[in-house]
Amino acid sequence: MSPIIRIDKIADHVGQEVTLQGWLQLKTGKGKLQFLRVRDGSGVIQAVIFKGNVSEEMFEAAKRLPIESSLVISGTVRADERAPGIPGGFELDVNALEVVQESAEYPIGLKEHGVEFLMDHRHLWLRSNRQWAIMRVRATIVKAIRDWLDNNGFTLVDTPILTPSAAEGTTTLFKTDFHGEDAFLAQTGQLYNEVNIFSVGRTYCFGPTFRAEKSKTRRHLQEFWMVEPEIAFCKLEELLEIEEQFVSYIVQTTLHERAAELKLLERDTSFLERIVPPFPRISYDEAVEMINRAAAAGATVPPNDEPVPAMEWGGDFGAPHETYIAGQFDRPVFVHHYPTAVKAFYMEPEPGRPEVCRSADLLAPEGYGEIIGGSERMSDPDVLLAAIDRHGLPREAYEWYVDLRRYGSTPHSGFGLGVERTVAWICGLDHIRETIAFPRMLNRLRP
Repeated sequence: MSPIIRIDKIADHVGQEVTLQGWLQLKTGKGKLQFLRVRDGSGVIQAVIFKGNVSEEMFEAAKRLPIESSLVISGTVRADERAPGIPGGFELDVNALEVVQESAEYPIGLKEHGVEFLMDHRHLWLRSNRQWAIMRVRATIVKAIRDWLDNNGFTLVDTPILTPSAAEGTTTLFKTDFHGEDAFLAQTGQLYNEVNIFSVGRTYCFGPTFRAEKSKTRRHLQEFWMVEPEIAFCKLEELLEIEEQFVSYIVQTTLHERAAELKLLERDTSFLERIVPPFPRISYDEAVEMINRAAAAGATVPPNDEPVPAMEWGGDFGAPHETYIAGQFDRPVFVHHYPTAVKAFYMEPEPGRPEVCRSADLLAPEGYGEIIGGSERMSDPDVLLAAIDRHGLPREAYEWYVDLRRYGSTPHSGFGLGVERTVAWICGLDHIRETIAFPRMLNRLRP
């Protein structure tokens, strides 16, 4: 029997006989020829069956084979620059075909389908080239995240998903019962992550997080994945340098390793190629001035030419504000020193100006909004207790968190990067629902 290979290794076997295991993606025929587009998870190749090279029964089986049937095919690899596929440029001249299972009539055809139909059939839609490419890009992004952190002195420490209290307020939490006691699905691992820096210095947690906010925007999910690094002896200025190196590595690694997938997605990568440090930095004050000048001038933002709305100092940015700000730069931009009132209770106030905190969001270009939120954390126990009281949070629930400031406190900082928003940006997707295999949105819990 010829060796079983995967399609992504096809270039190493030109002129050799190989065996492929996969599924029939597309089929066309003409006279004594059948053209089978076969995918195996690593790529797609065109397999050509000539009637004279196989038995009559095998040829007829190929003619009637429905799409998404599972099969095993053997044949000789031939280079042909015109041949379609991923990677293109190779065909398989088939001499043997085994049908593993003949598929039932597949509900997703070549015709246009509505988004709701495709989401209802997400378990099948994931087989499409587009979704395959997105999942491959996502996997590379996740690996790049881990590689950079692991290679730069960070230690992975897992944090709990079930928590007894909120990290950033209780209005966007999913509540559950923990043996008669209220518990919540974690919206962040950050508070627990701060514990870990006193053990390992530089740490990160990486896992699912949950937000119950009633949002239907193209940027929001109810369940998403976030990586959260935390660093001891780190002030805001150093944190921003770490973030820009981190993001640049993710982007450049993905460009290098997933060029074929990005091409399939028709992603214009010219903007991504410029994502190298340093990233521009503007203060929240400067950003508000920029927005209000734009609003007064009647500026609009893509994709719908929505007017840039004016805003008062002290408010948080909406999507058109973030899109406009990011659009003024050729790479991601940091907006730093947000008003204390619109940020989480644990963010360090700016000395001499307590109305702003030492925080920064990283806004992605091309309308993709915030992909990182981070800050320097409060390091003084009295300042933290005052913030807990000011936010109306129960002291007893955070006593352990305050303890971290009583026993060897240091300046420390951290951030969270949302995987799905990063995938949407790098892939150039219009909606976040395609960035994760099974999205959980306000109106969708299935499949």
